[in-house]
Amino acid sequence: MTSSAADETDVASITACTVARDVQKFDLLIEDMENELGESWGDLTFGDASVYLDQPDAESLEFVAVAVDEQDEGKLTEIGQLVKRLKEMKIRVILIADDLSPIALHQLLNLGADDFVPYPLPDGALHDAIERVRGMNTQQAAVTEMAQTVAAQPGVLASSKPGEREGVILPVHGFGGGVGSSTFAVNLAWELATVDKKLSPSVCLLDLDFQFGSAATFLDLPRRDAVYEMLSDIENTDDEAFKQTLQQYNDKLDILTAPSDILPLDFVSPQDIERLITLAQRNFDFVVIDMPTTLVQWTEVVLGMSQVYFGIVELDLRSAQNALRLIRALKAEDLPHEKIRYALNRAPKFTDMTGKGRAKRMAESLDIDLSLHLPDGGKAIAEACDHGVPLANTAAKNPLRREIAKLAQSLLDLERAEIAA
Repeated sequence: MTSSAADETDVASITACTVARDVQKFDLLIEDMENELGESWGDLTFGDASVYLDQPDAESLEFVAVAVDEQDEGKLTEIGQLVKRLKEMKIRVILIADDLSPIALHQLLNLGADDFVPYPLPDGALHDAIERVRGMNTQQAAVTEMAQTVAAQPGVLASSKPGEREGVILPVHGFGGGVGSSTFAVNLAWELATVDKKLSPSVCLLDLDFQFGSAATFLDLPRRDAVYEMLSDIENTDDEAFKQTLQQYNDKLDILTAPSDILPLDFVSPQDIERLITLAQRNFDFVVIDMPTTLVQWTEVVLGMSQVYFGIVELDLRSAQNALRLIRALKAEDLPHEKIRYALNRAPKFTDMTGKGRAKRMAESLDIDLSLHLPDGGKAIAEACDHGVPLANTAAKNPLRREIAKLAQSLLDLERAEIAA
């Protein structure tokens, strides 16, 4: 589709564009764009692109395919500025590269291109890239929906005094040992507690894995006998006694660690857990709960009280089978299984097409949405946990830390918007 044809197309229907020095040199790209989008795309030169992005019509773009070859390497600064601007506008970028040097390709990818396809285009490669960037938009929409669910709850962000709040309950449940649920819970709690340097919400982390809870280890805190004493007499525990049982990490995050001794998971009753969460809820804006992997009588209570229930899975058969069994159990008991938001930990990179396909098939077979894709943080994760510090303090640029921080910021922004409204 040429520029003249684009002029004849209804502008409001344009959902994608190609940007190139001369798109006619990428004839396979033209053919694939027409096959994928029909008449709902247009082509621009690099000079025209900056002008078009100033127009209101540009807001309807899903993605832009930036096509470059070796003759464009002298204009990498200009092209890089275009990519950065598209990212600021939250428009996805697919990079189409023909004989581009590795250095130039690396530079453009670092500037924020969401996907990369070599030219000449392999069969189906553009289709797969479009599906991937649309999946990224779906994930972002899922995060926004998740945050909006949280934001709809009253009493958050110090809108009332301690003891009178209705904090948001965010349990984290790993569908198998070692899937990273405790790491996610600890770092989500820390990111929420530090997301705003001037006015962060008050956050409490409850480690309810009474046998092998690791929140204390991950934050280098001692396990205190006071936790056992409080759990033994929750019915008579008031706000003050509850807060005295908590420990603070860097004066910003309050934590109820697991007891110093291993306790049976049925040591507390469903009524006790309800009382415990209520105490936390009315004294804090956000309550993050690290759940045991095992299902117990009071799991139903936590699920019922939560606004969003995070289910952490990995891309393996074990996680798939455990998720399927849990879904069946919840449906059989007519419990609110729709509260679960599934997070795929150690998710495939955007260049891992095989892994992306496996994740898609896994979600389809379980009839679930993998709302969050948490990247593999590598050795830095284990090192941070062993040293007892959050990722933000040891590996602030780690991809996993960035994704968790992004989620925390979304939760806070939408909650403040709800309060302002």
